Amino acid sequence: MTDLIRRHPMISGAFALIVLFLVMSTFAIVPETRQGIVVRFGKPVRIINRYEAGHPFGSNGAGIAWRVPVAESFVWLDKRVRDIDMERQQVLSTDQLRLEVDAFARYRVVDPLRMYIAAKTEDRVENALRPILGSQLRNELGKRPFASLLSPEREGVMENIRDGLNRVARQYGVEVIDVRIKKADLPDGTPLQSAYNRMITARQQEARSIRAEGGKRAQIIRAEADAEAAKTYAASFGRDPEFYDFYRAMQSYQTTFLGDGTSKVPPTTVILSPDNAYLKEFSGR
Repeated sequence: MTDLIRRHPMISGAFALIVLFLVMSTFAIVPETRQGIVVRFGKPVRIINRYEAGHPFGSNGAGIAWRVPVAESFVWLDKRVRDIDMERQQVLSTDQLRLEVDAFARYRVVDPLRMYIAAKTEDRVENALRPILGSQLRNELGKRPFASLLSPEREGVMENIRDGLNRVARQYGVEVIDVRIKKADLPDGTPLQSAYNRMITARQQEARSIRAEGGKRAQIIRAEADAEAAKTYAASFGRDPEFYDFYRAMQSYQTTFLGDGTSKVPPTTVILSPDNAYLKEFSGR
């Protein structure tokens, strides 16, 4: 054998290249993050390293795979979660506001055979689902006011969009996992300024309503307190009229001569006769 190789090196080299080509054409390394379809003359015959829910990547199928050289080929599909970025869309809400919405969806290939038959590659699937995502987004957001996008109701909106998109995505062998809005803004210019003005007016009305409610409650509290005080005064007058007269005299003295401590008006001076009944309240009995 060695002598044959020495006598015919060109033939031996060609034979070695053919063997190497056959080995490389027969075997391939299957990454953990990919699933493959073995295609024989354009017809899929088996699936390698298929995605299974609940099974970690690489637990089965990853490693070395084989095929029949020339007759069969590998078609690789991503096993991981992929993103579909939607082009910026204009949406008209129920309160007649035009919104600039930027969203994306996340999906995974769960049926590689159906995906290969329907679209061949992930790029074709994304091109098919992108306009459907925009249509679902416009239909769903067109049923709601702009404020709903700023409230917990937004989660329900995203679920409805995801379910609608997922019904179509199943035809391509993929599952839509989530749909999210990255940005939802009013267009620059007059619509944006008009929305700001409406928001300012609404907050001012709310503030006036809160102040009015606070004033109303304050009046009720003061009225209840005055009624309670009058009731206490009446009870004290019934028990000890002289003490009641003294207490009221002290209150009038505080109000008339001392004030509440915040007024800048100079103290009041009053000249009374020594026999005045008011002064007798402070002279002792």
